[in-house]
Amino acid sequence: MSIAQPYLLFLGDVTDPIAAKTARGIALWRPDSCVGQLRLTSETVSLGLSDLSLEQAKSKGAQTLVIGTANAGGVIPKVWQETLIKAAKMGYEIASGMHSRLADIPELAKLEDAGQTKLYDVRHYDETLDVGNGKPRQGKRVLTVGTDCSVGKMFSALALEKALKELNVDAQFKATGQTGILIEGSGISIDAVVADFISGAVETISPDFNDHDWDIIEGQGSLFNPSFAGVSLGLLHGAQADALILCHEVGRPHIRHLPHCKLPSISVTIEVNLSAARLTNPSAQIAGICLNTSSLELEEAQTLCADWQEQYGVPVTDPVRFGIGSIARNLKENF
Repeated sequence: MSIAQPYLLFLGDVTDPIAAKTARGIALWRPDSCVGQLRLTSETVSLGLSDLSLEQAKSKGAQTLVIGTANAGGVIPKVWQETLIKAAKMGYEIASGMHSRLADIPELAKLEDAGQTKLYDVRHYDETLDVGNGKPRQGKRVLTVGTDCSVGKMFSALALEKALKELNVDAQFKATGQTGILIEGSGISIDAVVADFISGAVETISPDFNDHDWDIIEGQGSLFNPSFAGVSLGLLHGAQADALILCHEVGRPHIRHLPHCKLPSISVTIEVNLSAARLTNPSAQIAGICLNTSSLELEEAQTLCADWQEQYGVPVTDPVRFGIGSIARNLKENF
C-alpha cells in the first residue's frame, strides 16, 4: 500500500500517552508530513502539533486522516465514526493501524466504493504475493534484528536512515509493521501475511534497485522469541541483507511476556542470525549493535558500548543517547 501524504493525525479522545505512540512516531520521524492533530476533547493527549479541524487541515493540504492511536482490542470506537465519515465525504483518505477494519464501517465502505475516499487498514494485507525465491537482487540492504521483540528495531532503522542521509548516502526505510507503514506511507505489515509468503513479501518491499544506495528494512520479532520467530526468519530470508544491525535492551530479565524463556547472549544472537541470513546472502555480516541503555547511568552506558565494541569488533551505540553515526559510517566505508 502507498498512503498519500501529508497527514492530519487523529487522536480521538485518547488520554493515555502510550496509546498515542503511533502518532507520536509519525510526528517524530516525519514531521514535514504532519500538518497538525485532530482531538475530540481538550483532555485528549497532545503531540504538541497545531490543533486543526478537518476543514483547516484540508486547506493546508492534508490528504490522509491517520488514526494515530491504539486501544485494547484495536477496535475503532463508535464515537469516532462521525469524524471518520465526515473526513471521507470531504475527500480525505483514511488510514488505520487498528485490528478492526475501516471497511467494516458500512458508511465508509460505501464512500470508498463511490470513489470519494480510499481506506488503508495497515494491519491487514489482502493483495496477492509470491512465495520467496532467494534469487540475488541488485542493491544493498540492511536489516535490523534483535535479541527479543520491542528492543528498538524500528527506531534504529529510522535513525540509521537519517544518519546515512546526513552522510550523503541515499537510504530508504522499508516498513514491515503498522507504525512503520504509517510513518513511511508505504510497506507491508508482515504479521498480516500468511507464513508461506513472508519472505516473498520482503522481496516485494525491497526489489531490485539501482537508483539509491541502501534499503533499510525494519525488523520484527526475534529468532529467540517462541511467539514471533517464524516472522523473524522469513524477514531474514526475504531481506537478503548485506548487513545486520543487532538490537538489544540492556537489563531485560527474560523474553518479553515469557518469563520462562531466557534471553540469548549477544554472541549466540549474532551467530544464529548470520546463519539464517546467509541462506540467501552468503556474504551477510553484522555491521553494528544498537542498545537501549535506559536502565544504566550515562557513564555505565558509555563504558558498556566501548567494551562491547572491542569484544564484537563492530560499532556499538545507544541511538537515543549517543546517536547512530558510527554504524552509518561503517556502512558507508566498509560495505
